[in-house]
Amino acid sequence: MWNYQFLGNMMGLPFKMIGVLLHLPRMELPFKMTPYFPKLDLKFKPFAENLKSELLGGIIALFVLGLTYLYYRMKTPKAKSKILVLGGTGYIGKFIVKASAEAGNPTFALVRESTVSHPEKSKLIESFKSSGVTILYGDLSDHESLVKAIKQVDVVISTLGGQQIDDQVKLIAAIKEAGNIKRFLPSEFGLDVERHNAVEPVTSFLEKKVKIRRAIEAEGIPYTYICSNAFAGYFLPTLGQQNVTAPPRDKVVILGDGNVKAIYVKEEDIGTYTIKAVDDPRTLNKILYVRPPANILTFNELVSLWENKIKNTLEKVYIPEDQLLKYIQESPFPANLMLALAHSMHVKGDCTNYEIDPSLGVEASNLYPEVKYTTVDNYLNAFV
Repeated sequence: MWNYQFLGNMMGLPFKMIGVLLHLPRMELPFKMTPYFPKLDLKFKPFAENLKSELLGGIIALFVLGLTYLYYRMKTPKAKSKILVLGGTGYIGKFIVKASAEAGNPTFALVRESTVSHPEKSKLIESFKSSGVTILYGDLSDHESLVKAIKQVDVVISTLGGQQIDDQVKLIAAIKEAGNIKRFLPSEFGLDVERHNAVEPVTSFLEKKVKIRRAIEAEGIPYTYICSNAFAGYFLPTLGQQNVTAPPRDKVVILGDGNVKAIYVKEEDIGTYTIKAVDDPRTLNKILYVRPPANILTFNELVSLWENKIKNTLEKVYIPEDQLLKYIQESPFPANLMLALAHSMHVKGDCTNYEIDPSLGVEASNLYPEVKYTTVDNYLNAFV
């Protein structure tokens, strides 16, 4: 004959152990700490009653245990991802490195040993070190150094310049071999490379980035693509005027009719949004579009904003599209590249001429409303 009392007590033992660990007996739970060597002549009814109380006690114990877990989970800060930045001494790269370090992420920058001897970049590297950034030495052509660096981190961000876009296939191969990366952000940081009406030489440049996207996806590497639109530091200090070092105070050249909206984002804000995205499940395998609402302006609105600040009306010279296209064709590199980018932004409206498909992308200022981004209005105050 089965000893039902003994069987019931043994089934309730794990729950009782939880109760002991959580000091639940002090809470007068509806079960008793009965001995585990009962008489052998007990009937099924006592077993059923005992089992009922044991299960009730176990449910309460598990409930309290769950609450305790949630409490400590909420109190304990989540470990931040370790981030490796390639191209960290470049234009946008230095802002990404800085944002990562300031956010408290263990930050690594992969640099070539020859970079240390560069006067300006060596100073930048020293500033990285003083911010707690770990400097790793390696090169895209050295596969072993890449794999070694990648195995030390969780996230890889590439901010490599235009001439090294194609070389990111080597980085993809190293990430694939390392096998530990939970997110890769390739070098984009501009227009959406698959949604534009650009002309050459921009078309070929963006097509290189499209090929990198497809290579990442083919290897099954988790990714986030950053479409940050126009760098404020490239454009706003001169309002996009050629051969000047400050915003105009007498005459301004406007491409097209000036009524096409573009988006300008301060580089520090691009860094902040980028680092917030690396651990966010909402940006996994998505495009992060950076579209701060206050920074979406037509060129005419931008000029008007500047005129109000300097209390002066500028002479406006409008360049029609056909004339601009002729300038692009006749200009040498890199002037033709910059003119073609301006044509894409200010004439074709490639920053804003489409809605974000929620199945493909998300918008940064909506995801992170706590970020106090710099508005174009405030940015221009520095030049008044």
